[in-house]
Amino acid sequence: MSDTVYPRQNPYRVGVRGLCPRCGEGHMFQGFLKLRPNCEVCGLDYSYADPADGPAFFAMTFACLPSAFFAVWLEAAHQAPYWAHLFTTLPIMLVTLLPPLRPLKGWLVASQYYHKAAEARLVRPGDDAPKVDWVD
Repeated sequence: MSDTVYPRQNPYRVGVRGLCPRCGEGHMFQGFLKLRPNCEVCGLDYSYADPADGPAFFAMTFACLPSAFFAVWLEAAHQAPYWAHLFTTLPIMLVTLLPPLRPLKGWLVASQYYHKAAEARLVRPGDDAPKVDWVD
């Protein structure tokens, strides 16, 4: 890691736009949801990032749940045939699920960096404290 000190970035602002959580300039993604190995500007290694199923959980909970309720309502109120669900419910679910995935994943990765989220480790007296590469 270099000795450069970076200003602290707002995880929401940089994460939703898919920018590097350290420098705020480089890109976080290489493709739709695949993270780059590192930032092309500051070299931040993204191997720390593990959002797991967080983006999918949030997208399904807040976006697809209402569209699932729509599907149930459509079936209960109109006894719609399968083709009606295919042309109404499926597109609504895809439109509400796919667009928020990338911003949510970016926000979660940036939040992990901002809060220094990592696996727990035992720190004994006399151990060196982890180096911080930003200033408040």
